[in-house]
Amino acid sequence: MSGLNDLIAGFGTLMAPEMLFHAAWATLLGIVVGSLPGLTATMGVALMTTLTYSLDSTTAILVLVCMYVGAIYGGSRSAILLNIPGTPASAATSLDGYPLAKQGRAGYAMGLATAGSALGTLAGVVMLVLVAPPLAEAALNFGSFEFFWLAVFGILISGQLTADTTPLKGYIAGLLGLAVAMIGSEGIHAHVRFNLGLQDLNAGIALIPAMVGAFGFAEVLTAMWNRAGQLAIKKDKSDRTLPDLMDLWRYKVTIARSGIIGTLVGIIPGVGEDIGAWASYAAARKTSKEKEKFGHGSHEGLIAAETGNSAVVPGSLIPAITLAVPGSASSAVLIAALFIHGIRPGPLIMIEQPDFIGQISAMVVIATLFMAFYGLTLTRAFVQVLKVPYAYLMPVVFVLCVIGTYALSQRIFDIWIMVFFGLVGFVLRQMKYPMAPLVLGIILGDLLDKSLRRGLTLSDGELAPFFTRPVSAGFVALIVLSIAMNVPVLRRLALSPLRWIGARRNA
Repeated sequence: MSGLNDLIAGFGTLMAPEMLFHAAWATLLGIVVGSLPGLTATMGVALMTTLTYSLDSTTAILVLVCMYVGAIYGGSRSAILLNIPGTPASAATSLDGYPLAKQGRAGYAMGLATAGSALGTLAGVVMLVLVAPPLAEAALNFGSFEFFWLAVFGILISGQLTADTTPLKGYIAGLLGLAVAMIGSEGIHAHVRFNLGLQDLNAGIALIPAMVGAFGFAEVLTAMWNRAGQLAIKKDKSDRTLPDLMDLWRYKVTIARSGIIGTLVGIIPGVGEDIGAWASYAAARKTSKEKEKFGHGSHEGLIAAETGNSAVVPGSLIPAITLAVPGSASSAVLIAALFIHGIRPGPLIMIEQPDFIGQISAMVVIATLFMAFYGLTLTRAFVQVLKVPYAYLMPVVFVLCVIGTYALSQRIFDIWIMVFFGLVGFVLRQMKYPMAPLVLGIILGDLLDKSLRRGLTLSDGELAPFFTRPVSAGFVALIVLSIAMNVPVLRRLALSPLRWIGARRNA
């Protein structure tokens, strides 16, 4: 019951008029950011982080959480009307949302997306309140050996599940992130490494410039490179925005399953909302009695995709808060923001700030309520937003990237870092390399490096404790298994008994 009590106490803190005002505008801005192709939730949170330095910690985190929730939902607007997802999380939404829009049911499609997003987020909040406190307490038993393998596992799984083509590209992106994290003074003896003779690199690569570049400037370049979408403007007189309650009740199992899948995907470090959407969509299609409608305007497919990607948001906060390991790229930026505002996520969160989990859960619920209100009442306004030409929009975004980066430390060098990572990010995107493992490698690199060296110091240079301690051995087994299952020969060997059993049953 302590989690529920903390949630109620969190609502009490956030019900002040000033807090609700900040939640209202931040959620609306998040929806606008998410609805514009090329502006992602991660970029929105990263830019907003640089603009919240003057706010107190509670207000700043509320603004960032509302931006995050709103942007993930906002991506469905352009996915439905343009067939171009506003954020990667809404890619699955376009499969059935855009066909509905072409049939003149755009309003109803957006209503279903709104309902699915709200229900998915609330399902994830329940898991956040129930799972995060015991997980944080269990993580108190983690030592350097366990944290080393946790960092390796996070980067490995992220690279595996976010690569479009082969996991190898995800692994390479993660290793590039780790290499970047090794630049500058190391965390134990302050020995400077790999600074290329530049004094500005002695402190390493700052997280915010690198992240704004990889997810902000790179998005600007990618959006200008890609085609513009055609707005689906066909209208049907029977179209409406409010979803039919019978429609929602008919797909209650799909909503529940997608909420659970999305939350579990969010818990896996670095995977992200798009995987939650695709996994939920695939599960719904596999079990649906209306498989033929999927891809042609299926209500069930649209609800599954939106419920799944929104449930990832609170799910990704579980490892971010309790282990300081981001569940998605956006939650990685939130971790950086928490540190900036004096909140230290990780196993000690239940000791240092035991009420924080309930407070951030309440923030997500408030953001969800505003999201549902805006989604059902401002549909026509969002259609007008989508008509803003890229020629006007992208220069504004680039200026925000520069201002946000410079505001952190007032160093011109950080702007060059942002530009460099933007160019590198753009090239990697064109080559189908995922960005999430790259950013996760930068974030977890310090944890991996310190944990490895502290573990070796504690064991007098012996490697055995890295493999013999129970939790460490469990992580090693998971890592070996996940790598083995991506080797075609080994995967076929592992699955051959199941195929044999299936063949025997069919015979």
